[in-house]
Amino acid sequence: MSEHSRFLPWVLSGFGIIVFLPFSWLLSAICLGLFILGWFDYRQDRHAILRNYPVSGHLRFMLEYIRPEIRQYFLESDEEKLPFSRNQRAMVYSRAKKVNDKRGFGTIKAVYEPSSEWIGHSSVPRHADPKTFRVRIGGPQCTQAYEASIFNISAMSFGSLSPNAIRALNRGAKMGGFAHDTGEGSISAYHREHGGDLIWEIGSGYFGCRTSTGRFDADKFAEQAQSPQVKMIEIKLSQGAKPGHGGVLPAAKVTPEIAATRGVPLGQDCVSPAAHSEFSTPLELMGFIQHLRERSGGKPVGFKLCIGQPWEWFAMAKAMLETDVYPDFIVVDGSEGGTGAAPVEFSDHVGMPMREGLRLVHNTLVGIGKRDRVRIGVSGKIISAFDIARALALGADWCNSARGFMFALGCIQSRSCHTDHCPTGVATQDPNRQRALVVTDKAERVKNFHALTVEALAELVGAAGLERPGEITADHLMVRNASGVAVPLSSVLPTVPEGALMDEAQLASLPEPFCSHWKFAAAASFERRAA
Repeated sequence: MSEHSRFLPWVLSGFGIIVFLPFSWLLSAICLGLFILGWFDYRQDRHAILRNYPVSGHLRFMLEYIRPEIRQYFLESDEEKLPFSRNQRAMVYSRAKKVNDKRGFGTIKAVYEPSSEWIGHSSVPRHADPKTFRVRIGGPQCTQAYEASIFNISAMSFGSLSPNAIRALNRGAKMGGFAHDTGEGSISAYHREHGGDLIWEIGSGYFGCRTSTGRFDADKFAEQAQSPQVKMIEIKLSQGAKPGHGGVLPAAKVTPEIAATRGVPLGQDCVSPAAHSEFSTPLELMGFIQHLRERSGGKPVGFKLCIGQPWEWFAMAKAMLETDVYPDFIVVDGSEGGTGAAPVEFSDHVGMPMREGLRLVHNTLVGIGKRDRVRIGVSGKIISAFDIARALALGADWCNSARGFMFALGCIQSRSCHTDHCPTGVATQDPNRQRALVVTDKAERVKNFHALTVEALAELVGAAGLERPGEITADHLMVRNASGVAVPLSSVLPTVPEGALMDEAQLASLPEPFCSHWKFAAAASFERRAA
């Protein structure tokens, strides 16, 4: 079927005016009304679906209107296949549009299924000010620390997202005072257009700072990194969607804009290798971090990873101690997260989930006595204020979200990203489809979603009797154990005492995987060394 077939109902209504005019004024008037409706759909700027699907797009909204009555017959079976539930999407849409997201009659599931996690409220709740929910990122080796929001846009590249989606995200970040991670596709003109704070992610392809042979170019890096708009540098070791896997953007999809942005040849496959070429050991990684920090003018430099083999992460921690070079931050990506395209086996069965990975990184830094020097961010199905609160209780300092902000842009989870036929203009390079995403409207929604989610977090913090998110601990959350008994989250979390990893006598008493793998890690290699 032709790409332009989505306009067929609109075109047919116009054709019907002429066909029915000699025979029936009523049918001709109906066709005229549909044609006028299609014209207004195509021209309006509030609904991306209607801009791409004039006339026929109304069918979706009609089904949404009667969804509560038909859900049990048509929709429930498909719900489990989606990365996020319709309730979660509805919450994001409500906040993005600044409409009431309070639900009457409670939650249906609560009648049958008691909550497995909740925050214990206080009898003396307080008022927490969301404007103060900022995190200072930058250790002693950094000279340009960044005051980040506690909630930011996670890595999504230009190329995977459309130019208008990048524009809207960055404009929303500028309006709301939070950060926008570029993804590994480099900094495009669309990232710079509105001046929002950027976290520049550098992957193994070194896009935007590479030589003609694909190696790292320090001069090109410095030229971009020293831009005032770039606030932090993030080295991507791995991502939750496909940890340990590289990527290829086929030559047919490498447009002139993408080629210029990434610094790759036009007409050739754009390859992102599975591993970096600038370092092959933990010690070399620390050296690369220091090199980027110097060439960026002292900006915060860190890395993102989805935890794989524990001893490889332990080797990085040992390299920090040996070199006295520390990342300013570490972003723990969960295997359950990721908006990037990935083989099913990787997205389903490779990498450590975010909660386990976060706790491992947090405990390791506490165990080597350096937790105060390194900030921890997380990403991986973070979408609500409670998701943020739970991550903070597990040890995070701030959170990133990709899918949540895609919902704010209008993503409906059609799962057609790979076809370039995204119905809302979010994940397509087709100029005709991406025009459906109106930057000014969607930027406002991005800002609203961020602001109202942080406000909701402030309400949770205040209800717990606290004033700042950093005060949330695992003692404030309750969970059900294997027997269904409610217990504090702190009672079931693995914990490492301060400095315990520096004391050989304490290793045997530490929780797994410390007592099994710490001794096999070496700063000079990612390989597991012999006992």
